[in-house]
Amino acid sequence: MFNRLSMAALAVALSATSSLAATEVTWWHAMGGELGKKLEEIATKFNESQSDYKVVPVYKGSYPETLTAAIAAFRANQQPAIVQVFEVGTGTMMAAEGAVYPVYKLMADEGEAFDTASFLSPVVGYYSDTSGNILSLPFNSSTPIMYYNKDVFEKAGLDPEVAPKTWAEVEEFSKKIVSSGAAKCGFTSAWITWVQTENLSALHDKPFGTLENGFGGMGSEFEFNGDLQVKHWANLKKWQDEGLFKYGGPVGGDQAATMFYAQECAITMNSSAGRAGVINNAKDFTPGFAPLPYYEDEIEQPKNSIIGGATLWVLNGKDKATYTGVAKFFSYLSQPEVQADWHQFTGYLPITNAAYDLGKSQGYYTENPGSDIAIEQITRGTPSANSKGLRFGNFTQVRTIVDEEFQSLMAGNKDAKQALDSAVERGNTLLREFEAAN
Repeated sequence: MFNRLSMAALAVALSATSSLAATEVTWWHAMGGELGKKLEEIATKFNESQSDYKVVPVYKGSYPETLTAAIAAFRANQQPAIVQVFEVGTGTMMAAEGAVYPVYKLMADEGEAFDTASFLSPVVGYYSDTSGNILSLPFNSSTPIMYYNKDVFEKAGLDPEVAPKTWAEVEEFSKKIVSSGAAKCGFTSAWITWVQTENLSALHDKPFGTLENGFGGMGSEFEFNGDLQVKHWANLKKWQDEGLFKYGGPVGGDQAATMFYAQECAITMNSSAGRAGVINNAKDFTPGFAPLPYYEDEIEQPKNSIIGGATLWVLNGKDKATYTGVAKFFSYLSQPEVQADWHQFTGYLPITNAAYDLGKSQGYYTENPGSDIAIEQITRGTPSANSKGLRFGNFTQVRTIVDEEFQSLMAGNKDAKQALDSAVERGNTLLREFEAAN
């Protein structure tokens, strides 16, 4: 009798414990290293703030690997509740009808306050549909900026507090730097696609593709082989041949950071999210921060730059309790204190206006000169159809094509017009393949 009663009591206790267990919310992400640790810290603090839900971050590799894994998992009905997808995967996610639970609808269904006006407008615009409904939660957004070596500037007889504003000045400064022997090259750049082609087009209010850079829906075509883009690629080739510019390598262009840290090149252009890395690696020199340059004969006042980074997408197929947990977590992520801490630690944009205002009231931007360059650049003016961003299917593969054609240019196998024409033609083939599959 005793054993039976004991077993019954144990069963009741286990049942009660089970009913009180927190609902798990799985979050697949693409952030390793220090960024991954900070992401896990955010999840842990949310979990500690309440007892009903437990967010479980799972690192799935690079951005492309994470997106591929999520698609495969959804097909196998083993998808996470949340997946972090980089900005060029937006078109792919939007085309995945039935797979996505739009964030604006999730938050409304769960009764969570969600005002899109509270987010930085360029960020909201990138991830919204044609009706202005935001589809995924902005999390880690960045934009490219200029980094320069103040010590090398001074050695070359340049004012270390004045960065080049235009491409003509980049050329002029680079000639002084190289001729003086202050550094072996004037400038380099990561992300030829994102920085020197996509953002180049946006800053000068030139189209990258038809139908508002793909925002108008399927059927768009690339047109980044215009006069401006051809002129700039031709200049990069010329500057390389003159020893003023060094190519940082394909895709992310990791060699650009290496050359900058080694003081081989005095200037580099890369993501604002790399600011902390620049500060940590610039052990023997003082880094400066500035907006991207522009061609003053093409535009008097440059437009806003466009974003990189990623957002959080919610996938269908989970139960009501899980989605309530996702909505609660998203409300937590959007709090000014959480966003300001993430922004200040990583160099990513603060995402919300309130987080930016909090940083100003804390004196963060005054104490950390240059930390607001990215925010000022991306919020400059009103975004146009050409500067609000890009939305194309298969765009990860398109970027690879652009890199390949740029390497052909640098190797002297094609001129700028031939390389860009080929990139556009090959890219349009991928767009048609994407449309056929969706």
